This record gives sequence, C-alpha cells and structure tokens, in this order.
Amino acid sequence: MGIIRDVQRAQATRTAAEQRARTAATQQRQLIRRNADLAIAAAQQAASDAERQREHRRLYAEARTADAAAANADVRARLSDLDTLLLSTLDVDDHIDLDRFKKPIEAPRFDPGPLGRPAPEPSWPSYAPPEPRGVGKILGGERLHQQQVAAARRAFDQARAQWAESEQRRERQLAARELRYKEQQKRHEEKLLAYNAEVDRFAEAVAAADPASVVEYFAMVLGNSVYPDDFPQHFRLAYLPKQQHLLVEYHLPPAEVVPVVKEYRYDRVRDDLLAVPRDENEIRSRYTEIIAMVALRTVHEIIEADRGGLVGKVLFNGIVDTIDRRTGQFVRPCLVSLHTARDTFAAIKLRRVDPVACLRHLQGDLSGTPDQLDGVTPVLEFDREADNDFTQEFNVLADIDERPNLTTMSVADWEQTIADLFCTMGLSMGTAQDGRWLAGDPRPVFGGPVVIHAVRGRVVDAGTAMSLADAVTAAGATKGILVATDGFEPAAHDEVTGRPVELLDGPALLNLLVEHSGIKARIEPEAGARPA
Repeated sequence: MGIIRDVQRAQATRTAAEQRARTAATQQRQLIRRNADLAIAAAQQAASDAERQREHRRLYAEARTADAAAANADVRARLSDLDTLLLSTLDVDDHIDLDRFKKPIEAPRFDPGPLGRPAPEPSWPSYAPPEPRGVGKILGGERLHQQQVAAARRAFDQARAQWAESEQRRERQLAARELRYKEQQKRHEEKLLAYNAEVDRFAEAVAAADPASVVEYFAMVLGNSVYPDDFPQHFRLAYLPKQQHLLVEYHLPPAEVVPVVKEYRYDRVRDDLLAVPRDENEIRSRYTEIIAMVALRTVHEIIEADRGGLVGKVLFNGIVDTIDRRTGQFVRPCLVSLHTARDTFAAIKLRRVDPVACLRHLQGDLSGTPDQLDGVTPVLEFDREADNDFTQEFNVLADIDERPNLTTMSVADWEQTIADLFCTMGLSMGTAQDGRWLAGDPRPVFGGPVVIHAVRGRVVDAGTAMSLADAVTAAGATKGILVATDGFEPAAHDEVTGRPVELLDGPALLNLLVEHSGIKARIEPEAGARPA
C-alpha cells in the first residue's frame, strides 16, 4: 500500500509540474505575442507619423508655391494693364453726346390717394322700415309704422347731412393736395428746364468754338478716360481758336508703375518667397513705351471726341512730378513732347503700331532714359503759348471733392435734394415737416401713401425707426422709408423686422442720387467734427 501511495504521489507531482510548465509556456508565448504586437503597433504609429509629416510638408510646400503663383499672377495682370493702355481706349467711343445729359421732363401722374375715393351716399331704402303686413297691419300697425318711418327719416337726414359735410371737407382737402402737387411739379419742371437750357447753352458754346467751353468739353473727355488707379489724371488745357490749336500739358505716371519684380519663386530650402528682380533695361523699355502710349492715347481721345472739327492740331507735353533720387530735389521734366495735325494722326491705324516707333514717326520727342528723368525740349512752352483767359487746370481725382456734401448743405437744400430724388423715382411728395414727408405712390396695385423720413449727422437708433413704423400705421400708409446718411444701429434693423419699413443708409442714398438724379454727392463730416 505504501508503494502505491508513493507512486501516486510521484504521479501527482509530475502532473502538477507539467501543468505549471504548460502554464508558464503559455504565459511566455502570450508575453512574446503582446510584445510583438506592441512593437508592430509602435512601428505602424511611427510610419503613420512620418507619413503625416511628409503629407504636411507636401501641403505646406504646395501652399507656398500657390502663394508664389498668386503673386506672379498679380504681376502678369499689372503688366497686362500697362501693355494695353493704348488698345483699351480704341474700343471706346470718346465722343460725348451732350444731349444725353438732358433730363426728361416727366411728371408722375397725380395720385389723390384716399381723398380720391368718395364715401358712398346714404340711401333711403337702407333706412326705411318694412311695411306692416298681415295681423300687424289690422291691429294698429299702421300708426306704429308711421312712427318708425318718422324716426328713420330723422336718422337718414342726419346721416345725409354728415355725409355732405364729409364730402365737402374731402373735396377741399383734395383740391389743396392737387394744388400742392401742381406747384411742386411746376417747380420741378422749371428746375429741369433751366438745367436743360444750360446744357443747350454749353453745347452751343462748344459748337461756336468758345475757348472756355471747348476746354471744359475736352476736360470731360479726358476725365472719362479710365487709367490704373496709381496714374495721375492731372492736366492743363488751353484752346487757341484762331489757330484751332489745343494745348495739353499732361502729368505722366512715375517709373515706379512698372513692377520691379519679374517673378516670385518658392525656395524650399530657405522656406521663403524669392523675388527675382526685373532687368533695368526692361524697366526702361517698358516705361518708355508707357509714356508713349499715354501721349498717343490722349491725342486719340481728343481727335475722336472732336466731331465738330474744333481742333486742327494737338500740341502735347508729357511731364512727371517726382523726386530726383540723385539730388533729392522735386523735379518736373518733360519726358515726351508731340505736335500733330488732326488729319495726319487720324490716318494712323493705332491697333497695329509700335507706340514708340509711331511717336517718332510723328516727329515727337521722347526721352531715351525717362527712368533717369532725362527730359526733352518741349514743342511748346505752355505758359508762354497759352492765353491765360483760355487755360484751365484739371485734376480728375481731386475734383471728386467738389461733389455736394449731404452732411454740410443747408436744411432747405437737403430736403429739396431728398424730395427731388423721390419725385424722380415716381412719388408725389408733399411738404417736408422736420425731415418727414407724406408721399404718394401712384401705382394702381402696389401704390398708396408712403411716409419718408430723412436723417443726417447721426446714427439712427431703434426709437427713430419705431417712430417711423408707428407713423406708417397711423397714416394708413403702405410703406415707410427711413433715410440715414450715417447708418443705423443694429437695434433699428431689429425694430422694423416684419414691418413695412425700408432702411436706406448713406451708400444706398448716394447710389440712388447718381442713378435717378444724376447727382454725384458725398457724405463727409464738417471740418473739426468727430465722425459718428
């Protein structure tokens, strides 16, 4: 028995040892697999990070390359604008038809509004009591009916008297409204007739070769010419009627209008956009061509606009106001000078010419190194040749400041400007009361009374907007218009949301004045005033 127990114990011990060995082997295999998985995951993460970094570097390089491409596109666009200075004006008719400045004498149809609708006259049948019938007629109904008729007659007579009084009041108000309309239309027509007469007078003076009018006309022609923003549209004109000479002194752009950068390149190593400079000879060549094109373009616009044969010869000096970098002094050299007869210039086909060669063919004088401000001898001394009585100087960019200022004009002019604008747009305007009008829209379906309120010099708050909305409701108007040169507070927009009120700020008002009244105005605070 003892031997058997020893054998069994030994067997159990071996079995336990084998189980422990198997367990240890399993754990070892799991540890090895886990470590292998972690190693694989780490390698994959490292590879993913590297891939992301490579992708990030690629996208960054593409973005920087795109920056360079965008900068190069700007350079090419600028060069294209400069290269087409002459060609761009050939597709434009430079003649100015002065008749198109006339304003049509059109008056909106009189709108009587609610006053044009008479109230219905009371009718006796609607007041008369019914006749007695049947048993009621037999049992004394006749007497009761007579009493009812008498009461109804009194009520009818009272209603008819009230109606007649109301109609008389309506007719008086309608006559007064129509009288105001006629007076306003008469003033409006007189203003338009005076304006159109002034246009006719100017056109007749130009046709008669009046020197001041001729100079003004050609200043309008050159002022209409569209150049890049950094070109100075500043010039002097003089007209000599006996010789039929038009003298032009034109300010040229400086050499800096030519881009000094030829192209941009992205350097991956330095991570920078490198500017490749333009060759000095190319800058000089391009600038020479630019001033030649400006000269030819100016002469072309004058001759094309002159359908009346006022100008027999154009004398042109192109000057530049700049600083001489060698001395630091302000200088005004003449870089191009030209005199050409009308017929000679008109025979040239400008679409096919080389500007520099064309200028020299016309025996014009052109600086060989205009970028160095080396001038030429002008074909005319403007101040000596020109008669001061027939000379005017124009700065197209500075003339913008001569536009009427809506902020500083008088109250009467301000209210008249607003009234004329909406009259031109088709409304019949009443008399202004503290910047507010009760106007009429004559359209049959969508028209009706319109309340207009115009405010300047301050930002309109919610209270003003609410006051106008309430006035629209009180007047039974179909719409309200609130004009504010200085704009609106956000709460003002919230206040009129869902209500028939339209808000017009300063820019919108300026656009409407240009479109409907032909007035180019501005909105600027008074000198020394703090802008709202």
